[in-house]
Amino acid sequence: MPPIRDVMPAFELFQPASVGDALGILGRHGADAWVMAGGMDTFDWLKDRIRKPKVVVDLGMVDELRGIKDASGGLEIGAMTTLTTVANNPLVKERFPLLAAAALIVASPQIRNQGTVGGNVSQDARCWYYRAGWPCYRAGGNICYADTPTSINREHAIFNADRCVAVNPSDTAPALIALDAEFVIKRGGAERVVPAREFFVGPGIDITRLTVLQPGDLLTAIRIPATWAGKAHYFEKVRDRQVWDFALVNIAATLNMSGSTISDARMVVNGVAAEPYRLDAVEAAIKGKARDKATADLAADLAVQGAVPLRHNAYKVPLVKALVKRAIRGEAEWTS
Repeated sequence: MPPIRDVMPAFELFQPASVGDALGILGRHGADAWVMAGGMDTFDWLKDRIRKPKVVVDLGMVDELRGIKDASGGLEIGAMTTLTTVANNPLVKERFPLLAAAALIVASPQIRNQGTVGGNVSQDARCWYYRAGWPCYRAGGNICYADTPTSINREHAIFNADRCVAVNPSDTAPALIALDAEFVIKRGGAERVVPAREFFVGPGIDITRLTVLQPGDLLTAIRIPATWAGKAHYFEKVRDRQVWDFALVNIAATLNMSGSTISDARMVVNGVAAEPYRLDAVEAAIKGKARDKATADLAADLAVQGAVPLRHNAYKVPLVKALVKRAIRGEAEWTS
């Protein structure tokens, strides 16, 4: 049974004014520290009394982590830039409209005004068994409560389930992978740059987390190269309600067209695995083909190869197929 909880755990609050100060605090407190961006995921954990950090590092005063600037035709976005800012920024809308579309459709206006792009890609799994404190694999136990004969698993994984069947909940994550973005992570005096695809991890790598971030790490910026600027972009999110809800499935696609022929592509779906699921076989198969119904049908069949639905989420298989077809055909395509 999940634990019985009473009051929000006490913690020491730090509000650094610079990246250097934040890194110093994180370095001193290590695994005892919790990094808070907009707080949308953080306060869920704290109010539910599941996470009990000794130290919370609030990044709200670190102005250098905010903003969007040109980077040789691409963009660099500070990790603390709000989703509303990303969605409304003229450069994002002009060069990478699928990222603007993904940011615009997260949750509600109030949450987008507070939530950040760094927080959106770093949030934890939303499986209700895990979030309620059940001792599952992801929480250090020895069972997945969402994968039993009586489980409620309508929102869970159909790909790459390895003991845990929770899914990645981010809307901006698949868009950033489709744009070949890079994540800048600082730790102490060191900096490393991680391709977006490698930033997210599945249970086969580490079942206790969704990203490569470790205690002491600080995500400071996201860099998007000019490679896919101005290309054909597509983003769509399917959810139960048109506001607030996390995606049942979403898709982000970029296509480089040579006339009516697809010369290169990136296609990523989320809500179907513990990490954003890049459709490598689809990308390879559609190169050199027309953006038409025949290509869309081929891509849809390839997209769901290897899918293993659970008791209540088999609907995700035809849903993925439908979204892939729509992305290939360019239906309701997001443009600037």
